[in-house]
Amino acid sequence: MRKLLMLSALLMIILAGCGKDKAADTPAKVEEKNEAVTLKVASLIPPMTEILELVKPKLAEEGIDLEVVVLGDNVQPNSALAAKEVDANFFQHVPYMEEFNRNNNANLVPITPIYFANYGVYSKDYASIDELPEGAVIAMANDVSNIDRSLSLLAQHDVITLGEKKDTYYTKADITDNPKNYKFEEVDLLMLARMYDDADAVVMTPAYAAPLGLTPKSDALLTEGVENDFAITLIAREDNKDWEPIQKLADAMTSPEVRKFLEENYDETAIPAFE
Repeated sequence: MRKLLMLSALLMIILAGCGKDKAADTPAKVEEKNEAVTLKVASLIPPMTEILELVKPKLAEEGIDLEVVVLGDNVQPNSALAAKEVDANFFQHVPYMEEFNRNNNANLVPITPIYFANYGVYSKDYASIDELPEGAVIAMANDVSNIDRSLSLLAQHDVITLGEKKDTYYTKADITDNPKNYKFEEVDLLMLARMYDDADAVVMTPAYAAPLGLTPKSDALLTEGVENDFAITLIAREDNKDWEPIQKLADAMTSPEVRKFLEENYDETAIPAFE
């Protein structure tokens, strides 16, 4: 009988201890469920950074803490994403991403296009493309996707003639006719605005023209439009492309609020690429 009482008492102590453990675990589990998920997105300059800041409150309502990581050049965002230092980035078009993948054995993937940055040719000294003199220097970004884009824009307006594309991208070697013997200077993307003072003309997106007070509509000698593959796109990795916070970010970035923001603040310099 004494043994039975001792066993009963021991069982009650064990059950009481389990109950305490369960009660102690419950708040922690609830807190864990309610804790915001941090989503790190690398970017460079407005309006990219502004769009991310705009959607922050919406994501916070969904339990997502959006951390915008502003980096200093156009290589770091992809390197950081490939190294899993950030979860996504927002600064580039898909051809640029594809070139990074090829050169770095990376697996970055597009999530959704956000806006077309209306590419244009700008000149400090000349009011039209016809005024550019013989042998004028035209500056363009030095990565292969933007060289292709710049040459294609010039060919679209019959400034030069390009032969049949031999590889993924056009290069200067593909120019078959250059009637005014223009010279093409390739510089780092972030140097384009500086070249506005040094070159006869510069081919660049509105993001780099805007700090100079230039817009495609008012100041560009030539513009590209939206019939192209160069929309600025939200990018992630193959391993996290379906992660719910990234999908919710994509939804927020293609919302009516973002469309209204672009239309009211950037007009035709950043044309929405989503329905």
